[in-house]
Amino acid sequence: MIVCLVGPTASGKSDLGLRLAEALNGEIISADSALVYRGMDIGTAKPDAQARARVPHWLIDIRDPREAYSAADFVTDAEAAIAAIEARGKLPLIVGGTLLYVRALLQGLSELPAAAPGLRAQLADELRTRGRSALHDELREVDPVAAARIHPNDPQRLLRALEVFRQTGTALSTLQGAWTGAPRRAGLLIGLLPATRALLHARIEARLDAMIASGFLEEVRTLMGLPGLHDDLPALRAVGYRQALGHLRGEYDLARFRELALYATRQLAKRQLTWLRGESNLTSLDPDAADTFTRILAHIKSA
Repeated sequence: MIVCLVGPTASGKSDLGLRLAEALNGEIISADSALVYRGMDIGTAKPDAQARARVPHWLIDIRDPREAYSAADFVTDAEAAIAAIEARGKLPLIVGGTLLYVRALLQGLSELPAAAPGLRAQLADELRTRGRSALHDELREVDPVAAARIHPNDPQRLLRALEVFRQTGTALSTLQGAWTGAPRRAGLLIGLLPATRALLHARIEARLDAMIASGFLEEVRTLMGLPGLHDDLPALRAVGYRQALGHLRGEYDLARFRELALYATRQLAKRQLTWLRGESNLTSLDPDAADTFTRILAHIKSA
C-alpha cells in the first residue's frame, strides 16, 4: 500500500508528512515538480537537511534547473522508489502538491499523441511572429479549459496544447480527462484542505515573507548566473521564481515583486483546490484541526 498526502501550497504537507513517516516507519517520495531541481531550495520550501536526516526523502535534487521533468518521468522514478522502500519493509508516503503527478501514479497517463517536430517548429515560428497573446487567444477558442490553466507566458505548455489540437482535432483537456481504465495502482489519497481561503492566504503570505528573509532573491540571483538559463525553462515556472527574475532584472521594485508572487501563489492554490475537490476518492481534512494527525494515522492503520 502507498499513502498520498496532497493539498494546496502552504497547507502544511511537508511537516505533517514528516511526522507520519516517523510514526509509520515510512519514507517520503516528493510529488513536487519544483523540488526535483538542484539549487532551488528557499523558493520551493524544500525540506532542509535536518528533515531529510530524520526521514529519507526521494525525488529531491535529481535534476539541473536547465533540464525538463515530466509526469511520465515522475511515474518511472516514483515506481523505482516505491519498490526500494517496500523491499526494506517500509511504507511509501507520497507527499506533494503537483497533483498531475499523483494522478498519473494512481490512475495512469492519458493517451496523448507523440510530439510532431514539424508542427512544433511551425508553432514556434507563429509564436515569434504572432506573439503569445494571439496564440493564447486561439487556444481559448478551441480549448477554454486548457487556456484557463495555461498562462500566456508559459510557451512550452501553450505550444503543446495547440500542437495536440492541430494533430487530433480534440482539445488537450478532453484527452487528459479521458482516462477510463482501471486505476494503475491502489493508494490512499488524503488531502489537506484549510477551512477557509483567508487562512490559506495568510499561510501563503507568511511563508513568502519568510522566504524573502531567508535569502530567496539571492538564490534566484545565483540561478541567473547559470549559462543557458532562460525564462521558458520548466523550472522557472515555479511560483515566485519568474516574479523574482523580473524584480532582479529591474522590471519592478521589491513591493511589486511581493505582490506578484503572492498573486501567483494564490492562483496556484486555487487551481489545486479545484482539482482536489473533483477527486471522489479523496479523504479531506483540515490541516489546522487539533486532531488531524491522529485522524490520518488512524485512517492509514485501518486501511
